[in-house]
Amino acid sequence: MKRRPLPVAAALAATAALLLTACGSGDDKSSDNDKIAGADQGAETPKESSSPSASTGNNPDGVDVSVPKDMNLVFDWDKPKDKNEAAAMDDAANFLRAIYRGVDKRTTKDAAVTAYSTGGGLHYAQVQINEWIKGGWTAYGTRRHFDATTRSAPNGKSVEVAFCADTSKFYGKEVKTGKVLKTDPSPKDFGYYRIVMVKFPTGKGLWQASKVFVETAAEKCQ
Repeated sequence: MKRRPLPVAAALAATAALLLTACGSGDDKSSDNDKIAGADQGAETPKESSSPSASTGNNPDGVDVSVPKDMNLVFDWDKPKDKNEAAAMDDAANFLRAIYRGVDKRTTKDAAVTAYSTGGGLHYAQVQINEWIKGGWTAYGTRRHFDATTRSAPNGKSVEVAFCADTSKFYGKEVKTGKVLKTDPSPKDFGYYRIVMVKFPTGKGLWQASKVFVETAAEKCQ
């Protein structure tokens, strides 16, 4: 979402810039290092209030990550052969679905949010959702994720899932009026994400986002 001369669009653009800024990442350059940033952080057990929803759809983890049809999250990537990396990639996608489910439900306490995130990842999700709620917006359109790669930590307890995101056709929509706030294409539509996924200690095959790093206006994704 980009700047427009209208006040509401300008506010939406400012919020979009915040949404592309990872919590605590700064000008992160650790992608060139062998060590995965934040890989030493373990998963936290979700509190009782974050029990999985009864509506599970086709999600094998038993958590409802469904979003409205007009909020189209596309994951255009191939699964890695490694079983753990494939599971971590699946749940990185579920982490993003959980964020936008929270946006749609107008809450940071949805079971999907607490199931697929922990620590810094949970804080990141809460910030994103709260900014959309504060602006009075929900999301509309297509958000495409592509060129994904995975990298396991030596101890096998964490996997970094990195990918590009194209939000050029993903807009804010005013909750009260239903008005879609379309904007012009911009390099800021393209972000490069690195999400450190950690294995949930007591859940079979469940991975949680523990750290999120984002490069805005990423040339490698344009």
